[in-house]
Order: sequence, then structure tokens, then C-alpha cells
Amino acid sequence: MSQRRCAWAMGGSPAELEYHDNEWGVPSYDDQYLFEMLILEGAQAGLSWSCILNKRQGYHQVFDNFDADKIARYSDKKLAQIKQDERIIRNQLKIAAARSNAQAFLQVQQEFSSFSEYIWQFVDGKPLQNHWQSSNQIPVSTPESEAMSKDLAKRGFKFVGPTICYAYMQATGMVNDHTVDCFRYKEVMS
Repeated sequence: MSQRRCAWAMGGSPAELEYHDNEWGVPSYDDQYLFEMLILEGAQAGLSWSCILNKRQGYHQVFDNFDADKIARYSDKKLAQIKQDERIIRNQLKIAAARSNAQAFLQVQQEFSSFSEYIWQFVDGKPLQNHWQSSNQIPVSTPESEAMSKDLAKRGFKFVGPTICYAYMQATGMVNDHTVDCFRYKEVMS
């Protein structure tokens, strides 16, 4: 008998199942991971998450393993080269956003000592625990994601609307949105 999962992961690809079962919703305070997810969630705008998961390794290769220091220094020429690379989503605005987000990320690290210190303040430093019976109850944005979006945009981040910020919160474990019938719900909670 297979384990019960969140509706979005049921019947998903092996990559989606792996992501759901081992990564999604797990609280992370690691700046490197938080930056990676910021770039990937922005790249996902208007697309399916499975599309991004399928290209995730390509993103690692093309974007120097999400090294914010390196990405922040990318030249316009480098961004133009990246746009030709089929291993990623070749959207000029999203590619340019990776550089501007890296620059803003480094500024936040300087101001707050870590990006984690900054980003987790939107949930008072600990994951919000939801108790959804079905995926239909899960919102696409919340007051927390709206506040995060507004503050990130003010700091120069791109592709950080309230819906993207909420998906980011779910991905990085700032909120536990596994449904209560999912086997990961209690595991992530503890």
C-alpha cells in the first residue's frame, strides 16, 4: 500500500515525489538553499513546478550552484550567454532577475548578518503550522506572504509577488502546508 501524499504530489513524476517526500515544507535556515529556492520559485512564475524540477540540475550548472557572490557579478554578456542555454527557462527577465536578486540578497546578508535572519522574521522565526483537510483550502497568498513580497520588492528583488512568496514559504518550510492526511504532515511538524 502506498503512502498518502498531498494531492499535488499524487501521481507525480519521480522528481516530484522525491521533492514532496524529502524537501517540500522542511524548515531551512540555510542561506544557500534559501537563495536557490528564491531563484527557482521566481523562474517558476507562470509555469509548472515539475518543469522547474526537471531543469533544476541545469540551473545548478548554469548559475554556478547558486553562488550569490558570482551571480551578482554576472556581466550583461554573461546573461546573454545564459539566455541561450537550454538547460534553464530562457526568459530574459527571469535571468536578469537572478543577478539583481543575488545583489539584493548580498545586501540583506550584510544588513541582517544572514538572509535567514531576515526572511524568517515574516513568520516570527518559526514555521506556521496549518491544518488543511484538503488542498482546496490552501491559500495562494497570505498576509505574511504579502508583507514579504512588499519588503523584498522594496529591497530590489524581482519576481517576488505574494503568490511566489507563498510558494517560497511552502518550499522552505516557513509554513507547513502538507494536508493532515499526508504522511509528511506530522514528520514536518516535528
